[in-house]
Amino acid sequence: MILEADLHTHTIASGHGYGTVREMAQAAAAQGLKMLAVTDHGLAMPGGPDYLYFYNLYVWPRWMEGVEVLRGVEANILDQSGRLDMPDEILDNLDLVLAGFHSGTGYQGQSVEENTRAMVAALRNPFVHIIVHPGNPHYPIDVETVVLAAKGYGKALELNSNSFTVRPGSLSRCDLIARLAKRHQVLVSINSDAHISYAVGDFTSALALAQKNEIDPELVLNTSAKKIHGFLDTCKRHRTAATVGHYLFP
Repeated sequence: MILEADLHTHTIASGHGYGTVREMAQAAAAQGLKMLAVTDHGLAMPGGPDYLYFYNLYVWPRWMEGVEVLRGVEANILDQSGRLDMPDEILDNLDLVLAGFHSGTGYQGQSVEENTRAMVAALRNPFVHIIVHPGNPHYPIDVETVVLAAKGYGKALELNSNSFTVRPGSLSRCDLIARLAKRHQVLVSINSDAHISYAVGDFTSALALAQKNEIDPELVLNTSAKKIHGFLDTCKRHRTAATVGHYLFP
């Protein structure tokens, strides 16, 4: 399976990343990728970027080092209503919005029921495109409920290659996510979660998991830059059709 894009990466702006935007783009080019999403952490992450960082992303060139660069964020889910740590006016101007749980960002849910409710609510948010590292063992979920919600809302779930290193205990949970995604024909995104340029495009562990579960390449979002554009366009049309308020629901 050939992947044309890495849709989850971090720069020095995240506070615990070690590469510049240009260095990440150079690494993507060296890996033969056609597209790179730079998705620095949301506003609640300790040491992360502030509002003006995201406000000013329009200054980035659309292409760097021959690679198309998407302007994104890895937003933090804050509560069981699925509220994110980013203002709607910023989210609306980003190309790609990832959402997930992180410690130290204010999320207080502890039970499977609470975590599942929060993740499903985040999937319902029209700004969100992909739920990241849903197999994180620190935030256990009812996997089938989340997979079916992703299918219902037309969103993607991530298989995160970095999880198997930094989140011990993720493998069995991610394996279940992959298995159920195949069964229910849910879109997945296979990403590096790179925090340094040398890790851009390293999909090894997550790709092996997808292949073990025989996930059809058609269900993998980042097998094609064209497919990614189609997915983002569809999500945008749905968002435009949604009712606009402080927090959006279809």
